[in-house]
Amino acid sequence: MARSLSDYKRITVKIGSALLVENGRLKREWLESLADDLQALSQTGKEVLVVSSGSIALGRGVLGLPAGPLKLEQAQAAASVGQIALAQAYSEILGARGLTAGQILLTLGDTEERRRYLNARETISTLLKMSAVPIINENDSVATSEIRYGDNDRLGARVATMASADLLVLLSDVDGLYTAAPQTDPNAIFLPEVPQVTQEIEAMAGAPGTAFSSGGMKTKIDAAKIAQSAGTTMIIASGKTLNPLDAIKNGARATWFPAPSSPSRARKTWISGHLKPHGTIQLDAGALKAVKAGKSLLPAGVTKVEGTFTRGDAVRIVDADGHDVGRGLVAYDYGEASLIIGRNSKEIEAIVGYPGRAEMIHTDDLVLSTSDLDNS
Repeated sequence: MARSLSDYKRITVKIGSALLVENGRLKREWLESLADDLQALSQTGKEVLVVSSGSIALGRGVLGLPAGPLKLEQAQAAASVGQIALAQAYSEILGARGLTAGQILLTLGDTEERRRYLNARETISTLLKMSAVPIINENDSVATSEIRYGDNDRLGARVATMASADLLVLLSDVDGLYTAAPQTDPNAIFLPEVPQVTQEIEAMAGAPGTAFSSGGMKTKIDAAKIAQSAGTTMIIASGKTLNPLDAIKNGARATWFPAPSSPSRARKTWISGHLKPHGTIQLDAGALKAVKAGKSLLPAGVTKVEGTFTRGDAVRIVDADGHDVGRGLVAYDYGEASLIIGRNSKEIEAIVGYPGRAEMIHTDDLVLSTSDLDNS
């Protein structure tokens, strides 16, 4: 298994509040050291995303709120103030290193409702293509207890899988997973690698540990299950030191949760075998040849659409004779798809009234029945 950050292409880094904020103030020296690490990764061609806690902890310091539990409306007010301060810090610190920061605020619903999930995925993808660094946080200023993740470990895993990142790094106040809490059990054994999250592994998870952290080892194990199932390798590592990513690169202690497959392979397996088709898209011979060559499916090559699908739904892909040739996630609702079949992608905006996606089905969301998934 790859044990170096340099072996991965798209890296999501999750930062806990306790690492970033202390006594209501930003730990600027620490964030600057992390930015140095992100710059170093970027300079070697890596794409990096950051899932950052800290808005409530920072906002409560700015507002002078007392220590201890906050009422929901107080937490939301603190988050709204903290989000601005946090975004400004990231923008300034990354900007000084030639990196552009882009802020994305998500709620639980954004990663579970299909259309919003696709919009967020597309935004992240576009930012990365433009060499920007997405800075992602839970939208605590509007989220209620019913629509919150409540911890950024699982949010980090959802973002990593949404972005098809092949590595997720959870920076925390612990340097990995132990068989018991090392603070209280001198016989606790460090686990350098966890190939699979079993019931025994889950039983080792602890409770939340710090005043500003709503997560604990349990949420990190939950994140590992999400990540591994989507083809994303995960690391739990200490973020207490300066330059924490460089420390991992140089062999600092960390627990690795290797993924059994790549994000692309896991995603295509999910599309081909776990989603119920909601419609059918028929291709002409030219389009079939193109998708077999690894191209996206464009509206110009579609001859017929059937079903009640909406954007993001799985659909059957059939050839001119109606034979099933694959599955895919469609980029348009049925009504819009039926209007643009056979048309050039440049005509889409004039037909549907907005600049839609050029593809009917993007190649990343398309699996042919005869394709070798092991080579995806």
